[in-house]
Order: sequence, then structure tokens, then C-alpha cells
Amino acid sequence: MKQRLISALFLLPLLILLVIKGVPLYVGGAIIISIALHEFYSAFENIEVIPIKEIGYIYTVLLMFSNIFKWKTEMLSLILFIAFFVSIIYVLKQKRNVIDVSITFSGIFYVCFCFNYIIMTIDNINKGHIYVWLIFIIAFATDIFAYFVGKNYGKHKLIPDISPKKTIEGSIGGILGSVAFCVLFGLIFRLPFGSMVLLSFVGSVIAQMGDLIASSIKRYVGIKDYGKIIPGHGGVLDRFDSVILVAPYVYLVLTYLAK
Repeated sequence: MKQRLISALFLLPLLILLVIKGVPLYVGGAIIISIALHEFYSAFENIEVIPIKEIGYIYTVLLMFSNIFKWKTEMLSLILFIAFFVSIIYVLKQKRNVIDVSITFSGIFYVCFCFNYIIMTIDNINKGHIYVWLIFIIAFATDIFAYFVGKNYGKHKLIPDISPKKTIEGSIGGILGSVAFCVLFGLIFRLPFGSMVLLSFVGSVIAQMGDLIASSIKRYVGIKDYGKIIPGHGGVLDRFDSVILVAPYVYLVLTYLAK
């Protein structure tokens, strides 16, 4: 409990930093993405996969500048193509193999792209500074309610081969908790009821999928946590594993509803 309290104190200013518009948002986002990307790459080094880390880190910095200077999508696509071309040179010189390159770009898509949707929600969505909190509410409410419901009432295993402690009852509790908190949030800020239900229900399922994917990766590479930076929670990627999948979902739904 003491560790989780310390973690909460650590995460609070982090979340506040993420929803402040302007350069602090972009720099803070780049720092968090870099840490999460480092954790992702380091995890695979346990099974002798050696990602081209410098490509991932450079892309993270360029992603930050793209947010600051509002680069077009075509520019980011060009940068990604150049990065891929450079990775091919690594393979041809036999400094890396195809698996190393695959994990390099998996990290870019899984961590950089998905996490950046938090920033895009703030910048591009009407009332984005309010809606962005739904990303965290969905993920964290799902996690908290799934844990407590599963611990007290869980009897039927969800996917024991990936995460032995997760139960069907806990999963349902996570969904109900997400819906309850998002509807309450919507009432406070006068947001559409239907949108809150849609975002929270499906978002909770996606959040749980994100958690299971992270657990599957950790089981595959033989580690318990991605890192130790957050007491009681492990690394940044351990805490935000569900957030980074919920973020693109929330952004895309809100973009569609705005049409």
C-alpha cells in the first residue's frame, strides 16, 4: 500500500504535465515515450534480440518536433521510410537481423504512435483538454475494479496461460467500473451520455487487451516487470500498457463523432 501511494504521488504530476498544452506537453510526452521505448527494447534483449535503439530514440525526438511545428503526416511517413531504409543497411552489413529490425519498428508503432494519440487528443479534438482524461479514467478504473472484483469474487480464469490471476468476474467488474466513472465524469462536465457509454465500455475491453498483450510479452521474454522506475508498479510501460491502446481508440471515436 505504501508503495502504491508513492506511485500515485509520482504519477499525479506526470499526468498533469501531459495535459498542459504547448512545449511542456510535447517535451514531457517525448520523455515518457523514450523511457517506455527503452523498457520495451530492453525487455527483448533478455532473449538476445538487439533492437536498433537509436532509430527508435531519434524517431521519438522527431515526433516531438512534429507536434511542436505541426508537421504534416506525409513528413512523418517520409521519416519512417528513411528509418526503415537505414535499418536495411544494418541488416545488409550483418550488424542486425530481420528480428532485430522487426522489434525496432514494433516499438515505434506500439509505444511511439499509440502514446502520441494522447497528445493528438489534446491538440486536435474539440474540448480535448477534457476528453483526454477519459483515456486515463478508462484504463485506471478498469485496472482498479478488475483487481478488486477479481480478488474478492473471481472464480473463473480469463486467460490463465497469459495472466493466471485475471478472472472473467474481474474483467466484467473492470468494464462496469469504467462505465460508472466515465458516466460520472460526463455528468460533471456535461458530455454526451451515449458517447461516455460507448467510449468506456469498448475502451475497457481494449484496456484489458492492452494489459494482456503486455503480460504476454513479459512472459515471452521472461521478465516480471518492464522496469523499476515506479515503486509498486514496475516501469512506465507497466503502468501505461493499457493507456497506450486506449488512447488511439478514444481519439478515433471522438474524431468520428465530431463529423
